[in-house]
Amino acid sequence: MTQDWLRRGLRFLLFVILGFVGLSVLLVLVFRVVPVFGSMVMLERKVESWVSGEPITIQQQWRPWGALSDNAKLAVIASEDQRFPMHYGFDFNQMQKALNAWFHGDSLRGASTISQQTAKNLFLWTGRNWIRKGLEAWFTVLIELLWPKERILEVYLNIVEWDSGVFGLEAASQHYFGVSAGRLSVVQASRLAAILPNPREWSASRPSAYIQQRSQWIRQQMRQLGGNAYLERL
Repeated sequence: MTQDWLRRGLRFLLFVILGFVGLSVLLVLVFRVVPVFGSMVMLERKVESWVSGEPITIQQQWRPWGALSDNAKLAVIASEDQRFPMHYGFDFNQMQKALNAWFHGDSLRGASTISQQTAKNLFLWTGRNWIRKGLEAWFTVLIELLWPKERILEVYLNIVEWDSGVFGLEAASQHYFGVSAGRLSVVQASRLAAILPNPREWSASRPSAYIQQRSQWIRQQMRQLGGNAYLERL
């Protein structure tokens, strides 16, 4: 009897695993071609607002690759993931540097790639635990296998959070500067990229001295990468 229940349990577990794999592959394939008008982080923010009793309006408008500023594409790469065209979802060089700094007494800093952040924002919840990190790795592998680099960056720019309730480059451009996502200047794009580590606390339109300094560094990195011609590597 015990062995019979064990076999049933193993069959059920296998069924659940295969179902999850099939569903996640299907979702990634669908989002390769379908515009993304929502994400798990957007849903989480909405639920948080209901629980707190402080409702927020989610602002997000999908814009295709050609309608997104090249300045913004390069600024985000320069700020978040300069090896984005070269790696396969995980930047082990940056991981090693982060670990070395931690071993020498610095705080443990993140080394997430744009691919990892896209997977996390689109499919998963915020927070830190090993289950979520494992799922993040799984979805990162899937989008790297099934999407071109342009699509990964396109989706990221359309769903990343830039202020409370403000998601995606179009909403952020209108929110901070009153312009469309395709008309961002180099300075505006660098300021938007500069606030990504803490978008609900920092402002691109009213930058602190730190944000101004960080945006200057981003512009310097953009020039060192070769300007917008760098995007041809994607």
